[in-house]
Amino acid sequence: MNKHKNDALMENVPRGKLARFRRALLGWYAKNGRNFPWRLKSASKYEIIVAEVLLQRTRAETVTGFYRDFIKEFPSWKKLAGASEKDLAIFLRPIGLWRRRSASLSALAQVMSRRNGRFPRHREEIEALPGVGQYIANAVLMFCHDEPQPLLDVNMARVLERVFGPRQLADIRHDPYLQSLSSTVVNCRNPREINWAILDLAATTCRENAPRCNDCHLRSICLYQAGP
Repeated sequence: MNKHKNDALMENVPRGKLARFRRALLGWYAKNGRNFPWRLKSASKYEIIVAEVLLQRTRAETVTGFYRDFIKEFPSWKKLAGASEKDLAIFLRPIGLWRRRSASLSALAQVMSRRNGRFPRHREEIEALPGVGQYIANAVLMFCHDEPQPLLDVNMARVLERVFGPRQLADIRHDPYLQSLSSTVVNCRNPREINWAILDLAATTCRENAPRCNDCHLRSICLYQAGP
């Protein structure tokens, strides 16, 4: 999305509100952020991207249950590429659709092993890799190439829409407003922490059902909390 189009979409979002949103989030995250092994400073790019692949449509707590053993068994793209479907199934059964997931992850590992673990730099090339869509491409650009990108899923979308207003299209991947808003929000000095803060807030406080609005650090700027 070019800068002029992005600016047009963001013209009704006050910059002051964006700044308050980030400050409140980071303050909350510093005290309440969740601890996961793939968020450690020592986590390799391989470990982070594998985690992001496993996290798709899966609760983080479920992935945490087998993640350390998974990485110990498959510590590199090369090791993962050499795994059989049976080997992968042992770990992936708890998160469902394990046959499809193991096939997709194995195909990606085959390519990445041949590339010596180096992802392409351009989005079009990244999304051409097996099993890679917009979300994983964003993760690769951010964690492997240090480009601020949103980890935009239904959970991040829920937080952003409640605070700033609803999207127009059902599919978040193609909604211009939500794409622009999420990109703008994470375009700051600490995009990783902003992403993780939003996802953690969505999981613990700004839940889909029975959100804990009275406990939320964003309630003073939240449209959802303000009501109709």
